[in-house]
Amino acid sequence: MTKRMGALLLTLLLTVSLALTACSSKQEPKEALKTAAANASKLTSYEMSSNFTINELSYKPGDASQTDPSMTQFMSMLKDAQLNVTGVYQSEPMQTEMTVGIELKGDMGMTFNIPMVLTKEKLYVKVPNIPFFPIPENVVNKFIEFDLKKLAEQEGTEWNPDALDAAKTQKLSNELMDAVLGEYDQAKFFKNLDTKDAKLPEGVDAKQVVQFSVNNDNVKEAITVLVTKAMPKVMDIVSKEEYRDMLQLSQEDIDKAKEDLKMNAADQAEMTKDLDKLNNVLTINTFNIDFALDKNDFPVYQKMVADMLIKPEDTKDEMKLAFTGSNTYTKINQKPEFKINIPTGDDVITMEEFEELLNSSYGY
Repeated sequence: MTKRMGALLLTLLLTVSLALTACSSKQEPKEALKTAAANASKLTSYEMSSNFTINELSYKPGDASQTDPSMTQFMSMLKDAQLNVTGVYQSEPMQTEMTVGIELKGDMGMTFNIPMVLTKEKLYVKVPNIPFFPIPENVVNKFIEFDLKKLAEQEGTEWNPDALDAAKTQKLSNELMDAVLGEYDQAKFFKNLDTKDAKLPEGVDAKQVVQFSVNNDNVKEAITVLVTKAMPKVMDIVSKEEYRDMLQLSQEDIDKAKEDLKMNAADQAEMTKDLDKLNNVLTINTFNIDFALDKNDFPVYQKMVADMLIKPEDTKDEMKLAFTGSNTYTKINQKPEFKINIPTGDDVITMEEFEELLNSSYGY
């Protein structure tokens, strides 16, 4: 009896210990995002999939007689429009390939894909067959080669390979994210979601999901924090020499932006007055950004959902906007499997050759 009781107690202790360990692996929401941002710089390769969908886009003038049919048709075409991007990335040697897919709905609906390959010095873009846009058959499916160094020289600018340095870009992104999110109150803007309730896509195994949320109750504070606290810190970060050169910004440009952000008492009073009226103009039904972290605290999935109604104060017009966007990262730091590869031979034409083929086809 004693041995059995001892075994039961030991089992119970081990179970509780494992449960506590599992719980403690979750961090506070803001701290989890900082960890994920830091770990993102350790990504040497991955496969990615992104989607952006306009779920609702409509404009209703207060005066029905002012309805613009062309605007209505344009918005109808954009409603349910999708931008899809799939790709593979590796840091060394630097190579990225992606396929950008665009799908438009409505009476003039169309779908086309644009494969691209990016290396340290060259960009290759495959010429798509776009409906309603006649492109000569001898050009369709060719890759146009852009020599990035040569283009910079032609534009009279200095060739800056750092602009395509994914590691530096990620480092900058980490610092900006840390600076901006660090200014927001955790209790008001962040929370952990149960992974079962986060509606993660199939194949995404997340340990923790953090949600950043803005609503009608905290939007005034969100904008105030962004303008008065977060943006000045952003300016300090981009003014660092390594980032300033990468972004090709002059210190004069940055100093001017900093000066524009400064507010005297009158400016602050005016901003407060404008923000007090915001709830009469903007209704935020939803504005959430979810961040999913895997067991290694890598950011493997992000999703943004927005649903807003805008009513300009001086009219009775209404504009509805709703969209969703997501990024998914898989096969992190595994050997990349490129599907397009770097184009060669007859599949490649220069920009000059492309223009000549177009001109000859159109009889110019």
